[in-house]
Amino acid sequence: MDRSDAAHPETPIRVPPLPRDQWTDAAREVFAFWGEPGAWENGSRTSSQMVLANHPPLAMAFNHFGKHVLIDNTAPAWARELVTLRVAWHMKSQYEWHYHVGYALNLGMTLEQVAAIVVGPDAGSWSELDAAVLRCVDELWTHSRVQDATWAVLAHHFDTQQLMDLIFALGQYVMLGWALAAFGVQLEEGVDPIGFDLKTRAGLAPGRRLKPGEGEGWAEKPL
Repeated sequence: MDRSDAAHPETPIRVPPLPRDQWTDAAREVFAFWGEPGAWENGSRTSSQMVLANHPPLAMAFNHFGKHVLIDNTAPAWARELVTLRVAWHMKSQYEWHYHVGYALNLGMTLEQVAAIVVGPDAGSWSELDAAVLRCVDELWTHSRVQDATWAVLAHHFDTQQLMDLIFALGQYVMLGWALAAFGVQLEEGVDPIGFDLKTRAGLAPGRRLKPGEGEGWAEKPL
């Protein structure tokens, strides 16, 4: 589990957070979309939303889709976090990795299981279904196709809508990872980023994190 990001150097900031003197009502709707307290008045504490607010129509369209993927998705949350973290590892997207490690821990995933996501579907500790979910990510990442054997396992456990949601979740986080990397979106000031070795720069273990709207204080520091 190499924490090095040498193959994916940090991109300089190309699309900066929207400056305060450009905060239109449309931009403020972007800030406030996820229900973050005080966001309309003070802006979002989330870098991604402050960057997306440069283009409010795009941001709102993406946020509505993102809300479906993150919250209203019919695929089981456990499978979605396997997908998201495996995508983040492939893309070396620290922004996605940092947040979704906390989401996975809050579902009851252990640090050992998160570490096994880095190893992949052949880590040896996965159920048949979990291995198939991870293998689905790898096959689409590598070949843009899902093999019949992998699909058969997924289809045995998930109905059609769940399968569709799972695949669209995978694609959404690839798209978001590309955007974050291309725009040079940085983790928020004061954040102690979680590396792919599951340690923060300060050497601390990651904590659980609530998803937007999942409970009171979801916008605060990890639990």
